[in-house]
Amino acid sequence: MAPSVYHSSSGGFDFLGLRQGRSGGIEIVYDDGVTRRLVFRVVTSRYDTDDIGDALRSAVNQTRVLPALYSELKKRAIAIEAVAG
Repeated sequence: MAPSVYHSSSGGFDFLGLRQGRSGGIEIVYDDGVTRRLVFRVVTSRYDTDDIGDALRSAVNQTRVLPALYSELKKRAIAIEAVAG
C-alpha cells in the first residue's frame, strides 16, 4: 500500500496521512502543523482503504479536524486506537 496524504484545501496546516505501520497494519497520522502529532492504528479487521481515504479527505477539510475524523470513521464502522501522541 502506498502512503496517502491529505491536506486542508482551505490553506490550513492540518494534515492527515494513511500509511502502513511497522507491524504491517494500517495507521492514520494527524499533524496540526504546529505542536500536535498523533498516530492511530486501524483495529477493525475488515476495512477498505478507499473508505478510510474518503473519511480522511472529508475530515481534513472541516474546521475541527480530529472530531470530524472520529465522526467520519464511526460512520464507516472503522475502529482506531492511539499508538503515539
